[in-house]
Amino acid sequence: MKEFNLQKLQNRLRNKFLKSGVKMLGSETIYFSKDTKIGKNVTIEPYVVFGSKVTIGNNVVIKSFSHLERCKIENKVELGPYARIRPNTTIKQGAKIGNFVEIKKSTIEKNSKVNHLAYIGDTHIGKSVNVGAGTITCNYDGVKKSKTKIKDNVFIGSNSSLVAPLTINENSVIGAGSVITKNVRKKSLALTRSFQTEVKNYKRKSK
Repeated sequence: MKEFNLQKLQNRLRNKFLKSGVKMLGSETIYFSKDTKIGKNVTIEPYVVFGSKVTIGNNVVIKSFSHLERCKIENKVELGPYARIRPNTTIKQGAKIGNFVEIKKSTIEKNSKVNHLAYIGDTHIGKSVNVGAGTITCNYDGVKKSKTKIKDNVFIGSNSSLVAPLTINENSVIGAGSVITKNVRKKSLALTRSFQTEVKNYKRKSK
């Protein structure tokens, strides 16, 4: 009976959003909460789950297998596929959050992109920032959480680790593969890499 009532609620919510103009692909696979709020001209692909207290603006696309809870998505945002948007997160107008990206307790400002394979936690990302694939914010030291601030027009190279507390100032570039532990001045290039070693004519030991 409980499962039947849950299905009945989901059908009612799906019908409500369909009537309001939400485009749903595979509506039977999409799950809403009672308090989900969705604006105009929104497209939701299959297998998307809305937890409690989610607000979606206008002209938003949410791609398959994404999970959202206690977050605010503003206008003209694209999410997913496989995006996880956790509590106390705000994604502002024109931002793009791509596949296998997790965001928690963070603000992503206008026109910024976190497109692939990233973890962003306890972070404020400014406008027009590009976060490369494999980037993580190291916000927990085992005792306390610390914050990362990435200001406008910053480019974060792929596979970077940003160790909080940390501020990366405007128009800076982080070289790919870097571990950044100190604040970065504006209009700077910051990178940390060990030298590459090459042994000529190397032969692996045989078993």
